[in-house]
Amino acid sequence: MRIMMLTQFYPPIIGGGAIHVRSLSTELAARGHEVAVVTLWHTGLAAFEMDAGVKVYRVRSSTRRLPWLFRDSGRQYAPPFPDPEVTLALRQIIRDGRPQIVHAHNWLVYSYLPLKLWSGAKLVVTLHNYDLVCVKTTLLLNDSICNGPGLSKCLRCGIQYYGPGKGVPTVLADRVMGQVRRCLVDMFLPVSQAVALGNGLAAQRLPFQVISNFIPDDIGVARSDTTSYAAQLPNEPYLLFVGAFNRQKGVDVLLKAYAGLSDAPPLVLIGYETSDWPVLSKDCPGNVFVFKDWPRQAVIEALRRCFIAILPSVGPESCPTVVMEAMSVGSPVIASRIGGLAELVTHDETGLLVEPGDAPALQQAIRRLLADPGVRKGMGEAALRNVDRFQASTVVPRIEHVYKGLLQKAAAPATGN
Repeated sequence: MRIMMLTQFYPPIIGGGAIHVRSLSTELAARGHEVAVVTLWHTGLAAFEMDAGVKVYRVRSSTRRLPWLFRDSGRQYAPPFPDPEVTLALRQIIRDGRPQIVHAHNWLVYSYLPLKLWSGAKLVVTLHNYDLVCVKTTLLLNDSICNGPGLSKCLRCGIQYYGPGKGVPTVLADRVMGQVRRCLVDMFLPVSQAVALGNGLAAQRLPFQVISNFIPDDIGVARSDTTSYAAQLPNEPYLLFVGAFNRQKGVDVLLKAYAGLSDAPPLVLIGYETSDWPVLSKDCPGNVFVFKDWPRQAVIEALRRCFIAILPSVGPESCPTVVMEAMSVGSPVIASRIGGLAELVTHDETGLLVEPGDAPALQQAIRRLLADPGVRKGMGEAALRNVDRFQASTVVPRIEHVYKGLLQKAAAPATGN
């Protein structure tokens, strides 16, 4: 089968979506498929390379010539409309590779939509967040859960988030192109029930199957190439947060909860900076270690050594891979009872769930697990028993089945009366 992945980020660019696409692409290539990835070019990276049997094309975009569009100049985002240079590059790559399946993972799909009918490929879109209904992708309105899109509401929110010059065209373009996407996508794959519900897939009668993110089967195996990173970790056991350093991930809630703990072990934060971090970092209490842009295997090693993994998100997380990674090494998890997190963590079995934004409740949950090594051990063992449902050998065949079903349906002869 010839498969083309579309993603705005791909390693070495850091992020859960980038890791997912690489893992899926290399797994599919290992299973005998011909896989190509088209992603946005970032400074210093090769325009083409082979990555574990996967062809990786990095294409330049028209919007990258306008650096003021991006808050983080190191990360080039796809716009909510066809980018002329990306569409032209895609046309050439499709002509050469003739993919049967195009599998998109974010707004880069919009640059493909003008080519969809011409290409003849079936279009699959994994929804990693709420970008079908929310231009911020977070489903948050003024730090609260949004109850659904509306033009005037989305315009106000978009202007507040992006600024008037960027917010208005972003909202309007997304509303128009979103309708086109709904018409042309052959199958949506939301990564959790929360994402399916938040994007209104059933209500709009769109074709979808819920298929979670996944981790490699051998991800829990210790690697020797993480030694230099592991040496930077505290010598004593510690608490661990992994994710973007922003308010949506609840970093401020965690720092507040941690500051109120007495005789607590060190707190380690691993992730990447956002525009929130300069403000949040001012509130860092003592004994907090901050590490930025670590590779995935180093993060796994940090999870292996921690007391507890903590994900205190205040936004409706979709299906954070870090929970699965923590489970794969037997680490108990404390997470917010919100979005897809509540589908991954079984309360009082593989970890604890607390209400989002509730620093005292988070502090109490941390105290409970720190005080009882037996409970921590039992939760870690339960996590190991349940992790197989998130492994590649379980999830990737389900994605293959979706591909095959779409191609078989396309090949089936039409029947008339």
